[in-house]
Amino acid sequence: MPRPARPAPAARRAPNEVRIVGGQWKRTRLPVADKPGLRPTPDRVRETLFNWLGQDLGGWRCLDVFAGTGALGFEAASRGASQVLLVEQDPELVSTLRALKARLAADTVEVRRANGLSVLKEFAGAGLDLVFLDPPFDAGLFDKAVAAAVPALGPDGLVYLESPAPWSAAQAAAAGLSIHRHLKAGAVHAHLLGRAADPGP
Repeated sequence: MPRPARPAPAARRAPNEVRIVGGQWKRTRLPVADKPGLRPTPDRVRETLFNWLGQDLGGWRCLDVFAGTGALGFEAASRGASQVLLVEQDPELVSTLRALKARLAADTVEVRRANGLSVLKEFAGAGLDLVFLDPPFDAGLFDKAVAAAVPALGPDGLVYLESPAPWSAAQAAAAGLSIHRHLKAGAVHAHLLGRAADPGP
């Protein structure tokens, strides 16, 4: 007797919520709007990222350039970052981020509706500790965003980059960075980048 045909797999959709995985707001649910290109960093990837960074970000100054759900920025604030700026262009997402900031009484978090690349340029020389870059995968912004992030970093500052393909050491070096960590989770490649060591004279 022939087996019944298996139903075709459903197209993968973004979850309608993610959760903060550590810190003072651990397990807080963040809503995920059903919008094209909105692809929140999975909980498992964020957990790994903050294992790389260390669980305590006390005093860190962070910029989440393409904030979306705010998962990366709120995760940093949950773990003690002293200043977190979430930048997002979509007005509906900005409203959601501001409502979440109010609900959590997240005084260290600022939400700004703006173009992420423009804001990065404003922060040149700011000496930031961490810049999150998770742009829409189809927007072609990776090189521009990384190049704009580097001048905003302090000497030990870091860039977290998500992309659909792995960044090579040569790509990182072209921006004056080196790859500290990399992981692949499904269709996402996550990178932690830091300033390249000065080769000296």
